[in-house]
Amino acid sequence: MKKEISIILVDDHKMVREGLMSLIEKQTDMKVVAEASSGAMAIEQSKKHKADVVVMDISMPDMSGIEATKEIIKNCPKTKVLILSMHSDRRFVTEALNIGALGYVLKDSASEELLFAIRKVYGGNIFLSTKITEVVVKDYLATRSVLSTREREVLKHIAEGMATKEIASELGLSAKTVEAHRHQIMEKLQLHSIAELTKYAIREGITNA
Repeated sequence: MKKEISIILVDDHKMVREGLMSLIEKQTDMKVVAEASSGAMAIEQSKKHKADVVVMDISMPDMSGIEATKEIIKNCPKTKVLILSMHSDRRFVTEALNIGALGYVLKDSASEELLFAIRKVYGGNIFLSTKITEVVVKDYLATRSVLSTREREVLKHIAEGMATKEIASELGLSAKTVEAHRHQIMEKLQLHSIAELTKYAIREGITNA
């Protein structure tokens, strides 16, 4: 007999949970073992049930779904987390994936896509909603077109804390050229400090610093 995928539903809106429950209960290979209306409750239920998949909303009153996901993955490493959110901003998606969530689906996606996503993350695969994929690719291409390859190299080293002379030596450039690249990067990105450049580089995957 095929194993049922055990699922915990996390959303602070009861109607959303009820809708998801109704959808999942119609599936022969899935079973909802618990519900949670807050991040803290989600962590508690995850520890208790050790579910296969947690379907997690990002926006909740006590703690964000991101924070709750971190705790769940730390305490229940075998549990897979699928984010279900109304936010399509790439920053949310990137942060969710960076902390270990395996999927990100928008709330206005078709029910079939959500069910498919649950099965995919249960199998250990990454799944992004079609609309999310479009956003991520579009933003990625926009970033690539904004900065040249050399500018991305300079930005990477700046974000990693290297001084101008160190970057110049590393890339075989003059210190003056590195400074010119830094100025150009700031102009293009409309950022005005090293801290802002560093945050941008981390967010865009240019560096892990």
